Amino acid sequence: MTVTADLAISLDGYIAGPHVTLDNPGGDGAEPLFEWIHSLASWRERQGMTGGEDNRDSDLMREWFDATGAVVMGRMMYDTGEEFWGDNPPFRTPVFVLTHRPRPALVKEGGTTFTFVSDGIHSALDQAKAVAGDRNVDIAGGASTVQQYLRTGLIDELQLHVVPALLAEGLRLFDGVGPGRRIQPVRVVDTPLAVHLKYRFLK
Repeated sequence: MTVTADLAISLDGYIAGPHVTLDNPGGDGAEPLFEWIHSLASWRERQGMTGGEDNRDSDLMREWFDATGAVVMGRMMYDTGEEFWGDNPPFRTPVFVLTHRPRPALVKEGGTTFTFVSDGIHSALDQAKAVAGDRNVDIAGGASTVQQYLRTGLIDELQLHVVPALLAEGLRLFDGVGPGRRIQPVRVVDTPLAVHLKYRFLK
């Protein structure tokens, strides 16, 4: 069982632009962080679409999708994605949503169930691990959710897709995370769209 986080990040360290809102989930100027993903065959397949580029970037996305058995996300990510994901969300696994506003679980098509967890990050992770089987638990976002899990040392592997773009302002992934954890490089894959870096945190 591996706890992962998989994020697109700008060359200057931002995972979202400034002014993130429900109507502007990526923040101002953040389009380059995500545009490259939308053309990939594996991403399009997960959204119920056909076509797309079947390349190394797509292979890495498919590897991540296939390895994930449960997902943890923050309420902002859920609220900004709920309408877009529709009745058949792309996760196809149980999803645990951290929230201060509990609501009943939602069962969607394709194997996705949203469970709303109001008693903290450890509870959400424990519930995700209990249903993930022999696959990974992915900490999906947004930034504050990933930062909470990084600060408490609960993430085992971190994959960053470094996009050749400079945002200059916004939300930095590692702000407030703090020093002290040893990191081991696992893999570097360089493509025209991004540099894909995978790291393992050493215990």
